[in-house]
Amino acid sequence: MAAVQAQVEGHYRSDIVDGLRRRGGELKVGGVTVRLAKQFGFCYGVERAIDLAYAARKVFAEKRLYILGEIIHNPEVNRQIGEMGIINLLARGEEVPLETLTEEDVVIVPAFGTDVTTLGRVKERGCQIVDTTCGDVMSVWKRVRQYASEEMTSIIHGKASHEETKATASRATSDGKGHYLVVLTLEETDYVCGYIENGGNRDAFLKRFHGAHSPGFDPDVHLKRVGVANQTTMLRGETEEVQRRIAAAIQRRDKGEAPGANFRFFDTICGATQERQDALREMFQEKMDLLLVVGGYNSSNTSHLAEMGQEKLPTYFIRNAERLESREKITHYDLHLKQEVVHEGWLPRLPLVVGVTAGASCPNNLIEETIVRLFELHEIKREDVLAAALA
Repeated sequence: MAAVQAQVEGHYRSDIVDGLRRRGGELKVGGVTVRLAKQFGFCYGVERAIDLAYAARKVFAEKRLYILGEIIHNPEVNRQIGEMGIINLLARGEEVPLETLTEEDVVIVPAFGTDVTTLGRVKERGCQIVDTTCGDVMSVWKRVRQYASEEMTSIIHGKASHEETKATASRATSDGKGHYLVVLTLEETDYVCGYIENGGNRDAFLKRFHGAHSPGFDPDVHLKRVGVANQTTMLRGETEEVQRRIAAAIQRRDKGEAPGANFRFFDTICGATQERQDALREMFQEKMDLLLVVGGYNSSNTSHLAEMGQEKLPTYFIRNAERLESREKITHYDLHLKQEVVHEGWLPRLPLVVGVTAGASCPNNLIEETIVRLFELHEIKREDVLAAALA
């Protein structure tokens, strides 16, 4: 593992980011000041998953090596994994039939985990499995299994299409008797709460949550007793509000002083996700002209950082430094349009203070490249940035 970690460090570490961290997160060169969040980038679970993938490539050097989806939600890291000869079994348009796997093959389970059915099919083929599932994700699986054992429906706050939520939902039904419902927004939560209290049109309910509930789910039956769980990378405050509203609806329906025996919840927000959100809130206490959020566009925890920024100041969600095209033009991801857009006149005049943060799936080298590019747009060379960071 020491050799593997050295290889990973070689790919993803950054002298400038390390220097910035030692300096308390602030770097000023010329008229440009960069403020880096106290918590950012790779978390322990992501580092562990990448280390295990690299180790698997070394240990099983002569074998075919596959992975069940993306190792994490960062295109640069996934490209690196692919260049090591690790084939994504579930890549869109390039799916590899699981039936072609043999007991000589090695299959990596990514950090999000995978659903019970897919894992079972891989095991049936006799493959060697390298499981990199994050411990925080597995703690949610434990909760939804507990709900199922108590004949309670799991209401999962998350994105129904996200790999982690799919994996969690499959655990809620793995014993054959559990059920689940996925809610993403507080608007959806209120709709569910209304049904809990007053009932409603069953067909309309099922149509609204098509693809976001378990087979055979019946809101007239399966909303009687519920337990709330969550995708680990959601906003804590929003998940807590989902819990509060559902608990209150059950309390009113049951005419009790507390939700009682028909409601359960546990705090299963990822610690690293919360640390990055808290660090960004702390940054908001200082003056900044704009915020750059670096990471994969399909990364849930990174998207939430961008959402938080947009509520406070001009915020640009970028995949890498190449998106900082010039002092006039930036290409960034629009969370509402769900696509990249071009923005003109994004960079204010000097003196300039820019905040930088990144989600738990973003490596330090991409953060460095973004910071360096920001300075280069003001004709400040990388070597000058490095010297100032290490001073």
